[in-house]
Amino acid sequence: MRGIMRLTLIGLAVLVVGVLIAGACSPLKTFDAVLPKDSSSREIAADIPYGEGARRTLDIYAPRDMVAGKPKPVIFFVYGGSWANGTKDGYAFVGRALAASGFVVVIADYRLVPEVHFPGFLQDCAAAFHWTVANIARYGGDPNRIVLSGHSAGAYNAAMLALDPQWLGADRAAVKGFVGLAGPYDFLPFEGPIPVKTFGQWPRPDETQPIHYASASAPPMLLLHGSKDDTVWPKNSINLDRRLRELGAQSELKVYEGTGHVGIVTALAKPFRGNAPSLADVTAFAHRVAGE
Repeated sequence: MRGIMRLTLIGLAVLVVGVLIAGACSPLKTFDAVLPKDSSSREIAADIPYGEGARRTLDIYAPRDMVAGKPKPVIFFVYGGSWANGTKDGYAFVGRALAASGFVVVIADYRLVPEVHFPGFLQDCAAAFHWTVANIARYGGDPNRIVLSGHSAGAYNAAMLALDPQWLGADRAAVKGFVGLAGPYDFLPFEGPIPVKTFGQWPRPDETQPIHYASASAPPMLLLHGSKDDTVWPKNSINLDRRLRELGAQSELKVYEGTGHVGIVTALAKPFRGNAPSLADVTAFAHRVAGE
């Protein structure tokens, strides 16, 4: 049995390597399709429109043991993909993992480059969040206890919602915390084709940076990064954590030794949780800030 399991994990590991070769921020749909999922959670709604267009829909995950009248805290998770790739259908493993830990989880699609550039994808993420506040109670979630989270470009999007008050308005009061996995928060000047294409048209570059909006009023933040991340340098999380703490905000930084850019999110998947403590750290923080 151990030999069979070892071979299975080796096969999955080979698939992860394929994802890395295809591009560190490429969609994980194939990876997700072959993964064993947490049996104590399930998808309870799919392809719900939060706006017009095919890219403005969301999925919802929840624990199987939901009790009527006892709403669960919510994690609003934003996937990455260099703002140009990705689909919510590739992140069921994230939704199921977080839901199995006691959360209602929302994962939304959003428009991508080149259809939009900054700030179009933020507009979509904000619209999905507003939908969540208005509607998540019907799915067993508590609209007053929402934790923003994301990976890579998704961590950027979620951080902007958490830090820049213009995006969520009054609904920002529902945000009890933020967890970023390998997020780009401080990457001026723009270097390379991805940031230039995504943000280069904006006339005031500072306004594209999450660190620009750091303030004492920021929600509690947990910044996770891998020491071997050569796609989004760890200095992004290090610099944002330092700035937040200097301003008097609550921030915690964890750098996982030996973990790379993709590995920090695939460690949420059931077979790979021994590679990094991503799931334990995300859920412990989210439970704490949500008052559980």
